[in-house]
Amino acid sequence: MDALNSIFGNKIRCSLLLGVCLLFASSAMSLAEPKTHHHDFVIQATPVKRLCTTQNSITVNGQFPGPTLEVNNGDTLVVKVTNKARYNVTIHWHGIRQMRTGWADGPEFVTQCPIRPGGSYTYRFTIQGQEGTLWWHAHSSWLRATVYGALIIHPKQGDSYPFTKPKRETTLLLGEWWNANPINVLRQSTRTGGAPNVSDAYTINGQPGDLYNCSSQDTIIVPIDSGETNLLRIINAALNQPLFFTVANHKLTIVSADASYTKPFTSRVLMLGPGQTTDVLITGDQPPARYYLAALAYFSAQNAPFDNTTTTAILEYKSAPCSPNCTNGPAVKPIMPQLPAFNDTATASAFTTSFRSPRKVEVPTEIDENLFFTIGLGLNNCPKHFNQNRRCQGPNGTRFTASMNNVSFVLPNNISILQAYQQNIPGVFTTDFPANPPLKFDYTGNVSRSLWQPLSGTRGYKLKYGSRVQVVLQDTSIVTPENHPIHLHGYDFYILAEGFGNFNAQTDTKKFNLVDPPMRNTVAVPANGWAVIRFVADNPGAWIMHCHLDVHINWGLAMVFLVDNGVGTLQSIESPPVDLPLC
Repeated sequence: MDALNSIFGNKIRCSLLLGVCLLFASSAMSLAEPKTHHHDFVIQATPVKRLCTTQNSITVNGQFPGPTLEVNNGDTLVVKVTNKARYNVTIHWHGIRQMRTGWADGPEFVTQCPIRPGGSYTYRFTIQGQEGTLWWHAHSSWLRATVYGALIIHPKQGDSYPFTKPKRETTLLLGEWWNANPINVLRQSTRTGGAPNVSDAYTINGQPGDLYNCSSQDTIIVPIDSGETNLLRIINAALNQPLFFTVANHKLTIVSADASYTKPFTSRVLMLGPGQTTDVLITGDQPPARYYLAALAYFSAQNAPFDNTTTTAILEYKSAPCSPNCTNGPAVKPIMPQLPAFNDTATASAFTTSFRSPRKVEVPTEIDENLFFTIGLGLNNCPKHFNQNRRCQGPNGTRFTASMNNVSFVLPNNISILQAYQQNIPGVFTTDFPANPPLKFDYTGNVSRSLWQPLSGTRGYKLKYGSRVQVVLQDTSIVTPENHPIHLHGYDFYILAEGFGNFNAQTDTKKFNLVDPPMRNTVAVPANGWAVIRFVADNPGAWIMHCHLDVHINWGLAMVFLVDNGVGTLQSIESPPVDLPLC
């Protein structure tokens, strides 16, 4: 009706031009009808050359990064994934709510068994009420190092952005690159118990950029014209690293994050944890020239190695003097931005605490489930059966681990948690994940070594349909404090507040924003700090909540919410698809 009202806003009397009016009405209604998009993803090994060497990388359809999917709010995606690689694989549609379609969510052994080599599985789901930038990626082992791509959700046909339509849009996927097989990097770490080797480069749309060997000629060019405003869709697809992002001499106006619109604000530096997306408007208001876009590590852990390199792309004005294809001399060197220090927590915090929803939102005020989760690392003693050739290479002969509420999460290996939950199959998981830390302690102080070794288990927490949930996420200083990007599958949530030190309910509750808190699907929990989120459990299924630093999820920094069906079909998870992979 809105589309028709806009067309006939001048109150034309259709009785005089009935045929024409019916034609226009039919056209407007057809434009607004949701569409079904069919895609084929072929997972395969492909030679990819970066940093002067060629790796046989796992890709989708031979592309790195993989194909960008573009849909409208309300559309349905049907993606057949065929696995022609030698590893098991699944695909996760990061940030998609998957209302009642948890079978399409993708994390291996949580909502499905993996797609075996030679097998296939078709993901079917509908986008409901979401707009903006999301992405898809492998959710098995470390395949997402190269198996990822953008998922752009445009407004419904006839609707528009809540800001002036930009002249052009550019998607920028930030990633990591190893001069090695990422699966082998993980396997070596798992075998030894030590930290995995850090990446050799960061990338923008798969390219390292000018500052790396053998990379300049493929540096990504982002065009802009004087006076025009463009939309940059920025995705942190890096495996293990929060990243700063900046553009030389230009301000960025943030308008959306994790496919939720925000109250616009400006910043010169963005910080994105792995999994997070940020949409920004950039205006060509500087002298025509070439300017670097740059991304580099925000590293909050202490005394640990990290990839301290910088990836770049080039913002190029159309009228910039001597563009790369000019004939009268070398291209003008781009202007370099002022870069934050790798440990600039103040800049990271100033950015993450600036987000607000565009207007007043309905935050759950009465809470049914008040949960407190400690998150962080730990160390396990080396098993006695390890021989000298497999000695543990963590600190002081230990093995790295990680946990929530002192439980290090273990995935099953012969059935998915969702299948076991839906079919009441015993022995796969337990429902006794603790609502609070088993022991209260000074979480961000000097923690007793007796608390450094967590218990292992596949433990979930049950939620009744419709329950209102608050979770305090508290970082700990065990081994080292660190910024943890915590991602909840199947839900968006409101971030009420964040801060440093130990969360204090008596004083910190007063800081809660219950008016216009931002909605996200991934929250960057501050190093040596805390964040508080709220959501309503209105999506039945098994939903993993985990750190999006992949090394941490491999070490066990995860848990699963088990959300019961409600009343009737529309509050119950759909039946599993007939082609759901078998273990």
